[in-house]
Amino acid sequence: MTKLSEPKPMPIDEAIPALKDSLRKAGAAVLLAEPGAGKTTRAPLALLSEPWLEGQSVILLEPRRLAARSAALYMAAQLGERVGETVGYRMRGESRVSRKTRITVVTEGILTRLLQQDPALLGTGLIIFDEFHERSLHADLGLALALQSRELLRDDLRLLIMSATLDAEPVARLLGDAPVVQSRGRMYPVETLYLPQAPAAKEPLETVAERAVRRALAAHDGSLLVFLPGAREIRRVESLLAGSPLPEGVLLTPLYGALPQEAQRRAIEPAPAGRRKVVLATSIAESSLTVDGVTVVIDSGLRRTTLFSPRTGMNRLVTVRAARDSADQRRGRAGR
Repeated sequence: MTKLSEPKPMPIDEAIPALKDSLRKAGAAVLLAEPGAGKTTRAPLALLSEPWLEGQSVILLEPRRLAARSAALYMAAQLGERVGETVGYRMRGESRVSRKTRITVVTEGILTRLLQQDPALLGTGLIIFDEFHERSLHADLGLALALQSRELLRDDLRLLIMSATLDAEPVARLLGDAPVVQSRGRMYPVETLYLPQAPAAKEPLETVAERAVRRALAAHDGSLLVFLPGAREIRRVESLLAGSPLPEGVLLTPLYGALPQEAQRRAIEPAPAGRRKVVLATSIAESSLTVDGVTVVIDSGLRRTTLFSPRTGMNRLVTVRAARDSADQRRGRAGR
């Protein structure tokens, strides 16, 4: 394996020895680490050199495509490689892996398909379920199939559940009373501003958000991360902000799932020297991403999600209030 270039210390580093010990002895573990601790990208690389992984690979499940791609790119960069060598990724319609790949970051449907095609997952020594608190049918099914594989076919297959906000004890029991390893994140000062849920004047959300952004830019240095329910609200706020002059050196960058990969990359990379950014994001930016240089988070407190309607038998998009753990995750995307 390629040697890592000297990585900067991360809070998760202190928990790595306990994590290695837990996986070696118990074969499973639950890792709790606050947003910003470095669990998504540091833990898989640290575990690659374990003797029980010799000659085997790691599958890392990421719920979101952007997070999966970004995690793979970051880990590959830490190794001084291109993605697709030691670290690769697979998702619907896109794959960057090779015979050298030992860590494959996958999205939920891919993991389910792999376990259905080869229940023993021969050649895989560890499956990591990241951001497990988000819960989904695919993630739960993937874990159920992995547990079945351990019980019937692969008692050497190790499982790791990772999250920032998960209630760990029930999951640990599901894994056979697996050890719970905890890491404390190191947060830098971040101010979170919440938009009012019901403005007195019944103003549109985008008008309230635009005003909050302008006030924050005037009152604070650094970049802003603004959470809005969906792409429609992002486009409207972007249009309002672009319609009147912003302070010099401010870049507007939207971030949502339907954007091209290059536009998503520009949103999460650091602002050029002497400039700062206003990142207008959906909940896609909640998990497993770092937005560098952000000192203020503006949170609408809303998110768009799909709900099943028994009446129509179909899913529909609805706007709902974000849960408290989502708010913690959103703040953690910046306090790094």
